[in-house]
Amino acid sequence: MTKVELFSKDLQKISGVFKALGHPARLAILQYLAETRVCISGDISNEIPLSRTTVSQHLNELKEVNLIQGEIEGVKKNYCLNAKEISRIKDMLDSFLIKIECIDNQNCQ
Repeated sequence: MTKVELFSKDLQKISGVFKALGHPARLAILQYLAETRVCISGDISNEIPLSRTTVSQHLNELKEVNLIQGEIEGVKKNYCLNAKEISRIKDMLDSFLIKIECIDNQNCQ
């Protein structure tokens, strides 16, 4: 058993999402996909100022936590935001943040 496994599945999931969101390139990719409002076929590195290999690594990180979905069709890759999972993660993060929120500055300095 790893130390991570000592924590609840919810905390493990939230931690993974925060890790995936912890890099500005991944945030830029999500923002780009949200702004285009379509699935992107081809090379997202044309829009993000990083190499194709680096963008691919960031896409994999986002895909691991289901923030995006992608399919490979021959040499083409199609990437979309995973709206259902984003909504689920948003609810989970909201629930977590409510639990740690300072109410009337009680116990918060």
